[in-house]
Amino acid sequence: MSAEPAGPAPSVLTLVRGRADHLRNLMRGLAGQTLRPRELVIAWMQPAPAPDLPDPGCPVRHVPVPGDPMPLAAARNRAAAAATGDLLVFLDVDCIPSPTLVAAYGQAAATARGLFLGEVLYLPPGAIPVDALDPAALDRVARAHPARPAAPAAGLRPEPDAGQLWGLSFALAAAAWSAVGGMDEAYVGYGGEETDLAARLAASGLPTFWVGGARAFHQHHPVHVPPLQHFAPILANAARFRARHGRWCMTYWLEQFRGAGLIAWDADAPAIRLIRPPTEAEIAAALRSDALFS
Repeated sequence: MSAEPAGPAPSVLTLVRGRADHLRNLMRGLAGQTLRPRELVIAWMQPAPAPDLPDPGCPVRHVPVPGDPMPLAAARNRAAAAATGDLLVFLDVDCIPSPTLVAAYGQAAATARGLFLGEVLYLPPGAIPVDALDPAALDRVARAHPARPAAPAAGLRPEPDAGQLWGLSFALAAAAWSAVGGMDEAYVGYGGEETDLAARLAASGLPTFWVGGARAFHQHHPVHVPPLQHFAPILANAARFRARHGRWCMTYWLEQFRGAGLIAWDADAPAIRLIRPPTEAEIAAALRSDALFS
């Protein structure tokens, strides 16, 4: 895959609430790209930007996003509105881009019209040097998510299921984003907004592709298994998704909630019946410092 796409460089967009050290590593990764991004747009879901940010090798735009503590849909919309590139690359704050990520997404957009998905590998605790990022070393220790398909070594591979979109790393033309109205801000808090976007993009006729060379490395942080800290918004957002699309999303988590005796639900149910919310002790017990995947 060529390092130079046939068009302007993409804008890279990320959302931040805490995780300042992870953001600094993301920015260091951008500084090592084979194709310099047009800009980095940071949507801050916190009162003020973090201090002492490194130079990512491109201009940086800072966008404040007030409101709910996790206004994920709104933050992505604000970041997209502030971006000036024709191609939007959404990269989670926990992700370190491999050196070819920006170029691979840029080449993908120069080759085809689509929603583009990049591979994300997961790093164990303590895998990142303090002062340097070594992509080869990260490659050796990173692990693939067991529920995700492998990306092609190079080029594009069509993906029939747009629901494979995961907010950690994806790209699409700014025009395609605007055509469907961006993310639906009625999805409040955690869960569902990405799958809803994917469904609307697919309904608009936009094909989905896996992109070779657009690898990112997910930096480790403790996770809740299952995500009981987001219990209420997951239920509300799953119900909103079903009302719009006639099917459920986040079924894996709903199955876990059902297994814990918190809800009555199955894939054919028209609604979720709440049995009880999780207790504070259950939420605390679900937090795992060793788990790579939620």
